Amino acid sequence: MERLLRRRDFLSAAKGRFVPQSGVLVQARDRQDEKPPRVGFTCTKKLGNAVMRNRIRRRLKEAARLALPAVARTGFDYVLIGREASATRGFEALQNDIISAVSKLHAAKPASATRTGQ
Repeated sequence: MERLLRRRDFLSAAKGRFVPQSGVLVQARDRQDEKPPRVGFTCTKKLGNAVMRNRIRRRLKEAARLALPAVARTGFDYVLIGREASATRGFEALQNDIISAVSKLHAAKPASATRTGQ
């Protein structure tokens, strides 16, 4: 799975749909193409110092590596935003949060509001 690295890709995903979960917030954007899905990871400075943010990102990366291939769709960008619970939540629960969020994103009707989970 490819990575999102450019700021404009993260900003584009932020304009799409999102689903909050206990351990992670997932944003998604349909690129309208047939290329493989891409994923990006981020954490806000409110979560702690660099060590804590890096720990959360590493956990999200590994959970996404294991969970996303089963539910990710081609032509989509996903951004996983770490939350405070991401650092302490059980790893299997974190994977289930990602699977659940992505499944909800794809189950949402595209003609409805762009924001899901509010």
